[in-house]
Amino acid sequence: MSPRAAQTEARRSRMRRLGESAFGMLLLARAGLMALIALVLVVAGVWTSWDTATTAMSGAERGTVTVKKCGEDECTGTFLNKKTSKPEKVTVSEFVSGGKGQTLDVAVQPGTDHVIRTGPAGVLYAWVPLGGALLLASLVIAGGLRMRKTAVAIGVCGALIMGGAWALLSF
Repeated sequence: MSPRAAQTEARRSRMRRLGESAFGMLLLARAGLMALIALVLVVAGVWTSWDTATTAMSGAERGTVTVKKCGEDECTGTFLNKKTSKPEKVTVSEFVSGGKGQTLDVAVQPGTDHVIRTGPAGVLYAWVPLGGALLLASLVIAGGLRMRKTAVAIGVCGALIMGGAWALLSF
């Protein structure tokens, strides 16, 4: 560039340069905040699912429960441990019980009389809060971070967890 052309080029004022850098910082702060919100959603989903899922996947006290009667949210039944033959009265969630008279493979949640269904249906049902968190996080990722392909992949994973649990428990 010739010296003469350099002199005719307008310099940006100090205030304009400061405004442009402030706007860049706001954009960076927004992206960081959206990433933090998405991360908090996913961590909350894992935290909520963890106790139930670990019991469903590798509970120490396993056996079967025969559902005797159902209330509004829970069913009660007789639990037979695989190691001992002494029956115990336990409760199970009404949604996973399948109704009165059903016999299910379960694991006892430590320190309670509540049992968690095992097998593929029980494990997927235990991870349903994570699936919901993934769906919510995908909205934040798509809208706040403008990462649409990543958001679609995360949303599909969440929907598969929730849909798989529903399908295995319903059919």
